[in-house]
Formats: sequence, structure tokens, C-alpha cells
Amino acid sequence: MSSRGNYLFTSESVSEGHPDKVCDRISDAVLDAFLTEDPEARVACETFATTDRVVVGGEVRGAPGILSKVEQIVRDCVRDIGYAQKGFHWETLSVLNLLHGQSEQIAQGVDASENKEEGAGDQGIMFGFATDETPALMPAPIHYSHAILRSLAEARKSRKERRLGPDAKTQLSLQYVDGRPVSVSSLVLSTQHLDGNMTSADVREMVEPYVRSVLPEGWLTDDTIWHVNPTGKFVIGGPDGDAGLTGRKIIVDTYGGAAPHGGGAFSGKDPTKVDRSAAYAARYLAKNIVAAGLAKKCVLQVSYAIGVARPLSIYADTFGTGTVPEEVIEKAVSSVMDLSPHGIRTHLGLNRPIYQRTAAYGHFGREPDADGGFSWERTDLTDALKAAV
Repeated sequence: MSSRGNYLFTSESVSEGHPDKVCDRISDAVLDAFLTEDPEARVACETFATTDRVVVGGEVRGAPGILSKVEQIVRDCVRDIGYAQKGFHWETLSVLNLLHGQSEQIAQGVDASENKEEGAGDQGIMFGFATDETPALMPAPIHYSHAILRSLAEARKSRKERRLGPDAKTQLSLQYVDGRPVSVSSLVLSTQHLDGNMTSADVREMVEPYVRSVLPEGWLTDDTIWHVNPTGKFVIGGPDGDAGLTGRKIIVDTYGGAAPHGGGAFSGKDPTKVDRSAAYAARYLAKNIVAAGLAKKCVLQVSYAIGVARPLSIYADTFGTGTVPEEVIEKAVSSVMDLSPHGIRTHLGLNRPIYQRTAAYGHFGREPDADGGFSWERTDLTDALKAAV
């Protein structure tokens, strides 16, 4: 995010019916199925979707009976998202299951043994971020982009808006003054509609109340530029209109470009993969740092080597907003939480079937669920962090 006081910043979100998000959902549903049967299952599941076809592949280790259920998992996901259209129908699409066993050479590096801690499932760098510009401690552009699409999805699934289709995307450009978001400079919203006679003006009339309902009062002004379905008709949506692939929306999944990204995708990966679990831990720690009043904005980086338990480095940046030096925060972080893969999984309770719900509308900025979902959004480390610094 810019260090200037006055600027425009833009983030986008895509709906659960976006082709890539359909694939993320299926990959995470397969992961949840394995974790339901075996909390120690290993899963790296990738999905590809196109017209009338879904291909699922990757490596797994766990309850073998799940493999025979993959086709039904795919159909259940597509049906729940809402696709029953010519070219992509939950009941008639073809499913190809190419999942196979996990490589023994990867397993030997990750698994704990008598003389070795459980290692990271891969090398890599992971980032967590938090800012006090929204109640969820998320950057405002991505937070409200998600909120708009969730509102439209709820209206569609409740049958309140029967003309909406599952596929949609939105983009918000916010005006910042003195480093705080104050208004919407421009809004782009493209949504699939089932009535082919609708014009862009018709679509705007349908969606505008939902947009206004989620944005802070006064942010939409006479100067706000609206682009609703700017290409015209959008009737053919989802994988029939554009192919989808797991893991292609990593910026949508995280902070909308307001913070660095390590590059690793989340969906379809079990929590021994630090691409996922350490990114969750970094968000958890960054959020608690801001919630504890140690900074108004914080980015946290951790790095790992495959097969090695402990992080190789921890880096914090509070963008000049910290109340204590960054090196003090870095030491405090490692003292309040075990950042080994096993420590993260245990602390956040990640060995549970809680991932399908993360596949759309962001992995961060959500309310923690009673069953352990979004546990990384808790702010229960604030006292420990204050004591540590």
C-alpha cells in the first residue's frame, strides 16, 4: 500500500461461480473429505474445469475410500454453486479423477519420526498482513469487494434475485485521504444474468441496492464512476465461458495487492503445506499485533525449507506505525506461537474439514466459526504479545 497520504488504490474480488473459484471449491471439498476420515491425511489436489468437464488430479495419502467419492464431491460442489446451465450442468458434466498416492520422497521429508520433527511440506515465503482501516483489520478495497459479491450471492441463493447467475467479479478503486479510505472513485461490476434481454442499465438497477447496502455511508458519491457489465450481455458464465484452474486467484484470496504475497496458492492443500498454514499463521499474528495496539498496520514474513521444522526467518514491517521496534515484534512473535508446521496446526486446530468455506470471498477478514473454521481470525494473542514486548 502506498506510503503517500492521498492516493487511489484498487482491489478486485470474484464470486464462487467464477471458473477459478469453482476449481478452488472442488479442491478444498476433496481436502475436507479426506480430513473428515483422517485428520492426518496428506492432500495436494488440483482441479481444472472447462465446458462440460472437470478434471481432478494431484497426490493424496489417507482414507482410500474417498477416491471413489470424488465424482459425487464434484457434482455436489457445482450444484451448490448454482450451475445447471447448458455447457456446465452439475448433473451431466463429465468428471475425470486423476488423484494418485503421495510421493514417498516428499513424505519422508515431511513426516515426523523418532529423531526428527515434522518438516515443512515445501520451501517458500509466506506473508501475513493487517491494517486498522476496517473493523476486520483488512484493507478496505478487498474487504468491500468481497462484501459486494457475498451480498449478491445471498440474494441469488435465497431466490430473491432469480435473474442473477453464479459468475461475477467486482473491482473497487478507493480514494484515500491522509492514509484513510473515504470514498469510492470507481466501481466495476460484471455479473452473469440469466435473462438474455437485460441491458447493462437493467443489471445496474438490480445490483445497485446490494452494493449500497454493504459500503460505508457516504462512500458512493455523485463523482463515483460506475461500470456495470461494461461489455454488454453476460449470459454464458462459469467454466463454459472461460476455463478455470485451482490457485489462480491468490491476490483475491489474500489482501487484494495491498501487501506482498509469497506466491503459493492455498486451496487443495492440507495444513502440512506451509503455503497455506504458515500464511494463515502470519495473518493471525499480524492481526493480533494490530489488535493489541502495537501497530496500525503490519506485514509479517516467515520462510521455510522443505523437511525443516523451524522457520528460517521472521520479518516484520509496521510502516512507521509501530509503538515498539520491529525487531522486538519479531522476537515476540516467535515467543508467543510455535511456528513449526506441527505447532501451527495444533495452535490453530487446522487438522479439520474447515476449508471448503474458504474457497470464495477471501481466506482472511472472516468471522471465526464455532467449529474452528477461520481460527486464524481470532484475536486471542493480544495479551501475550503485549506481555512479550
